[in-house]
Amino acid sequence: MSKVRVAAFSLSVDGFGAGPEQSLNDPLGKRGPELFGWFFPTRTFQAMFDKEGESEGADEKYASIGNSGFGAFILGRNMFGPVRGEWPDENWKGWWGDTPPYHAPTFILTHYPRAPIVMEGGTTFHFITGGIEQALMQAKAAAGAKDIKIGGGVSTVRQYLQAGLVDEIHFAISPVVLGRGEAMFAGIDLPALGFRVAAHEATEKATHVVLKK
Repeated sequence: MSKVRVAAFSLSVDGFGAGPEQSLNDPLGKRGPELFGWFFPTRTFQAMFDKEGESEGADEKYASIGNSGFGAFILGRNMFGPVRGEWPDENWKGWWGDTPPYHAPTFILTHYPRAPIVMEGGTTFHFITGGIEQALMQAKAAAGAKDIKIGGGVSTVRQYLQAGLVDEIHFAISPVVLGRGEAMFAGIDLPALGFRVAAHEATEKATHVVLKK
C-alpha cells in the first residue's frame, strides 16, 4: 500500500526548513543552502546533473531513499517558483530547467489556475486550486502502488501534517542555526499526531531522524 511521505527534508537545529527572503536569486532563502551540506555531495544529488557524487554512507542512503520510489509529488507554489499572484504568462516553468528532477506527475498547490506543463524526463506539472486533499487524491491516483512525496516547502508540509495526512517523515537536521526563516514545528504536536522516532543516525553533516506512526 502506498504511503504519503516527507523525505530528505533538511532542517536547521532551530527548526527552520528555509531561510528568510526567498527570491529568484535565493530560492532557498537567505542562508538556505547551508541546510543541504549533507545532500549536495551525495551520489543521488550529483546524479541529477550527470556527475559522480563524493559522499556515501548514511547521507547517501537517506538521500537515495528520500528521492526514489515515488509515483507522484506534491509541492507548494513557492517550491515551484518566485512568482506571486496571478500567473502573468506561461514563461516560468520551475527552478530546474527543461528536465526537472521529479520524473513523475507533480502537483503544485496554488490559488491561480494554469494548464499542465509537460517537461522532459517524465515530469508533468499539474496546478491544483482545490486544496491539499484534492492534490493528494489526484497524486494517489497518479502514483498507483508507489509512494507520494510531500516535497515542501515548510508551509505545505505543515498543512499535510496538521491534517493528519502524512504517514512517515525523514528530517535531516543540519548543524546550522538560522535564527529565522520558515519554522517547521511551531504549533505542531508530533506525538499527538501519532508520530514516534523510529530511527536516527548521525553523520558529520547531519542527524537523520525518521518518524513513523
